[in-house]
Amino acid sequence: MRRTLSALAPVVCLAVLVTGIAAHDLFIKMDSYFLPPATPVRIPIINGTFVLSENSITPDRVADVSLVNEGGRREIGTSSWNADGDTTFLGLRTGAPGTYVLGVSTLPRDLELAAADFNEYLAHDGIPDVLEQRETDGELEKDVVEQYSKHVKAVFQVGDRRSGGLDVAFGHPAELVPVTNPYEGSVGEEVAFRALVDGRSVPNQLVLAGGDGPQGLISERSARTDADGVVRFRIDEPGRWYVKFINMQKIAMTGIDYESKWATLTFEVR
Repeated sequence: MRRTLSALAPVVCLAVLVTGIAAHDLFIKMDSYFLPPATPVRIPIINGTFVLSENSITPDRVADVSLVNEGGRREIGTSSWNADGDTTFLGLRTGAPGTYVLGVSTLPRDLELAAADFNEYLAHDGIPDVLEQRETDGELEKDVVEQYSKHVKAVFQVGDRRSGGLDVAFGHPAELVPVTNPYEGSVGEEVAFRALVDGRSVPNQLVLAGGDGPQGLISERSARTDADGVVRFRIDEPGRWYVKFINMQKIAMTGIDYESKWATLTFEVR
């Protein structure tokens, strides 16, 4: 038993280290993104990494919960929001066959970070431009207060009929808007999303994509948005995918050094 525990110790330490570095993201991660019509479902919202939720989101932190399909956007609210454990669950009843986008937006919060922790977070969470600017400005040793908010979506398929109308903006402070319907493509094809911040397309935004599939984790890759704020990724494996970005700006606000707006979007490809 001692030998077994000793062998596991490095693995446990590595898991703790990885979680500590990247335990920031919020995802709508469904067990399956292919759902039957007119059926009650329980949708998980995980706060941590794509494989581990560390804590739930209480409803007082939620600014908006909405659903979009070809009929437009409708607000759902938090009446079926459950945050009792380490994972949040949202109750929903699916509608008619078609493709849907579910979105959740959270209210801003402030976070104090020591300089080294902030620099590490910038390096590991896909915000190299801010890290480079801190180095240029000689501020790598400066502690910061960050104001952050998170805005998450999931594109899911109900029944067999694919539908349009997915390019509706939710009006969240940051969001990824589908340019293509991921359920009209297949493995080996491209998907495209538009990055919006405060309703405006963001050019040259660094966006990350990855996920998990039948063979394990799907390796994370990155791309920049074009002049119209559109980013494209080739789906080279089946599985549950995420696309995400963090838009961070240095601001002149009393007590706040940086404002960050996080956006994630998930979907599944068979």
